Amino acid sequence: MSLKSGLASFFLLQFESLSSSTSTATVARRCSFGHLRPVPPSKRAYTCAATPSPQSAEKSNGVLLVVVGGGAAGVYGAIRAKSLAPHLNVLVVEKGKLLSKVKISGGGRCNVTNGHCPDTKILAEHYPRGHRELRGSFFNTHGPGDTMSWFTDHGVALKIEEDGRVFPITNNSSSIVDCLLSEARERGVCLQTGKTVTSVSAGVQGKFILKVEKRSVEFLEYLEADYLLIASGGSRQGYELAVQLGHSIVDGVPSLFTFKIKDPLLSELSGVTFLKVEASLILESDKKNIPHLTQLGPMLVTHWGLSGPVILRLSAWGARDLFRAGYKALLMVDFVPDLHIEDMKSILSRQKQKFAKQKVLNSCPSEFGIVKRFWKYMLDREGLNCDTLWASVSNNSLNSVAYLLKHCAFEVVGKGQYKDEFVTAGGVPLSEISLKTMESKMRPNLFFAGEVLNVDGVTGGFNFQNAWSGGYIAGTTIGELAAKAVC
Repeated sequence: MSLKSGLASFFLLQFESLSSSTSTATVARRCSFGHLRPVPPSKRAYTCAATPSPQSAEKSNGVLLVVVGGGAAGVYGAIRAKSLAPHLNVLVVEKGKLLSKVKISGGGRCNVTNGHCPDTKILAEHYPRGHRELRGSFFNTHGPGDTMSWFTDHGVALKIEEDGRVFPITNNSSSIVDCLLSEARERGVCLQTGKTVTSVSAGVQGKFILKVEKRSVEFLEYLEADYLLIASGGSRQGYELAVQLGHSIVDGVPSLFTFKIKDPLLSELSGVTFLKVEASLILESDKKNIPHLTQLGPMLVTHWGLSGPVILRLSAWGARDLFRAGYKALLMVDFVPDLHIEDMKSILSRQKQKFAKQKVLNSCPSEFGIVKRFWKYMLDREGLNCDTLWASVSNNSLNSVAYLLKHCAFEVVGKGQYKDEFVTAGGVPLSEISLKTMESKMRPNLFFAGEVLNVDGVTGGFNFQNAWSGGYIAGTTIGELAAKAVC
């Protein structure tokens, strides 16, 4: 569809009331060669979930908030803005499915937030990008406790697991998705899917002109918004819109991914878990073999390498350095971090005396807390024949086994082969927005929330909490501005 130059600022989003026999009370208008025309019911650009009253529609005077992105931050922010300013027209535009990450997160259970960080300064330490900036008002305004209270008040019972992760009692992410969508519809938030905001420019009186397209069919629409909230996650779409409005972008790189390990024997251990290891990452550029990062926590062996919370945290904190290194590094793992190496040598000596006539494979010291399959892997790496009797194992070999368990090296040769990264490190710099309002410092009435910002957290509910907090603060600011404008 062509567009005459110079007419973009005249394309307005207008709302019309339909008769009571029509299920939808608001329609959008499309542009065709510079002219506005109503859309027939069968070809409406979007539908609104609730019918605004004539008094409300008149009072709003067509004031519109467009939210780019139907994820956690976008929907949560839309609900908050609408709750504070019921007269405000709120439209969420999502190119895919609404709340898609919420749906699949936590293995389909949705790790809503983390319940073990009441102190906001401690909470901020779980964000590799943002740990300095988020120590202030951000989580004080809307933290994990506020998030849990919101969902509980809206009928979703939650539970806090031992590691602090918070899930709905149903263990089903649909409880969270349904709650958010139900509240959005009840408030009158318009939800539009399958379309993309491809560009944005400044309109008259500080408004925003948005170009909306749909790839599956020929579709072009221009919307004029009074407020704009970009909450499009780590997609290029949000970055491009931010740049068009004068913002800079920290290039995005993957975060929260598993490690591909070069070790053919390791694949035979797929499924083996460790409740607690200490893992240290040494980049190839670290010539002195000084650990770049160290984390403590559970670990899992996969078909292609290593995963689990401790690996994901290493990948998050080392995301940019690993990207620059081509995902080549040395991983050092201490499989028994609670035991000193001298204690381990003593344990192995006692094991030798007690089980002198048994095969070394058949009696792994219980104090080490490792399964037989992994014990065999350790013996193989040390070059010990598994059929050797304990009595025949030299003290030097015992010391070598103890050292290997404390300093086991793995060669990292890449990310997990299934592109399983869930978060992007990068986006709009936090220095370019106000964390008290989530408003751009460069353009009034422009807001950001969620992963589109250069903020990302480690696994455990922290990324969603960033989305809830940012969406809530942005929605609060927009709602208050809209409410004040009609007073």
